[in-house]
This record gives sequence, structure tokens and C-alpha cells, in this order.
Amino acid sequence: MSSTELPETRTAAAPPASRSRAVRVADGEELRSVTLPGLSLNVRARPGDRPGLPSALYVHGLGGSSQNWSALMPLLADLVDGEAVDLPGFGVSPPPADGNYSVTGHARAVIRLLDSERRGPVHLFGNSLGGAVATRVAAVRPDLVRTLTLISPALPELRAQRSAWPTALLALPGVSSSFARLTRGWTAE
Repeated sequence: MSSTELPETRTAAAPPASRSRAVRVADGEELRSVTLPGLSLNVRARPGDRPGLPSALYVHGLGGSSQNWSALMPLLADLVDGEAVDLPGFGVSPPPADGNYSVTGHARAVIRLLDSERRGPVHLFGNSLGGAVATRVAAVRPDLVRTLTLISPALPELRAQRSAWPTALLALPGVSSSFARLTRGWTAE
């Protein structure tokens, strides 16, 4: 049993787009495939315990799948109507037709999913790569996001601010001692 597999999981047929592999489905979960022009996504749903609950969408990290959320979704089932998506090229979702695996490409896929199903605004959860994707979705389409929950998000596209460069340079070997010698005669004024 893998670390992402729940003890109560069973094997089910994969959505039609990828029948070549079996997919793990926890009790209470439903799998479906959403086909959009140039994009097909596998969606794992855990309907809420009560009708009318707000929607939630869970976005997995690099190398993960919607199954990564199978343990959390039942814990929140009395609060949200949750769905987890397999990003394009992950889980059983086929690769994107345009070959774009960037954060922006994945965010575009999530936005298209939410728009096609008119599910927004959702409680958007993201882990690792999914956190970067969720952040991008929230920045570009805040109308689709009710709340944003990030779990160890990978935010590689953040660029260092110019005002932080001098502080970063002090971490280099020899720079702080050189700076101390250079500023030794400086007064507080």
C-alpha cells in the first residue's frame, strides 16, 4: 500500500479517457471525466453530507493526483462539497493538448474547469505545485475563489525584490566581514 492509499480504497475502472489503468476510489468518492476543447480532466468528488454546501476544489502537487486529497475530503465533507482534480498529465488526466505543463497552463486548466461547471466561487485548496496553481488562479480570477488554503505551496515564480538583495548578499562568505571593514568608521548619523 502506498502512502497515498487509504485502507478502505477499492479499485474502479478509470474514466473513459484512460481505461488502460485502474484508479483507486475511497468509499464515498465518485470519479468522472470532464472533457473540454483540447483538455480532459479527471475529477474525484466527495459530495457533502448536506445539500447546498459551498464548493471546494483541491489541487495536488507535483507528481501527485486527486487521490492525495482522499484522506482530507471526508474530514471536511460536513463543511464543503469537495472535488479534487487531476491536473493535465497527472493521475489519469491525459497530457494537455498544447503540451503546456507550466503553472500558468495548469491554472488555465483549473479556471476552465471551474468556468465550465459554473462552480465558483470555491474554497480552493492547493498543495506544493497545486499551491502555486491555486495562487495563480486566485490572482487572475478572484471571482472564482471564496477562500484560498495553501499547504506547503511551491511558489517558484516569485522573484527576489531589489530591496532584499543587499541582505541576501550578506549571506555570501566574506561579504559581511568586508562590509564590516568598509563601514567601520561610519557613525549612526
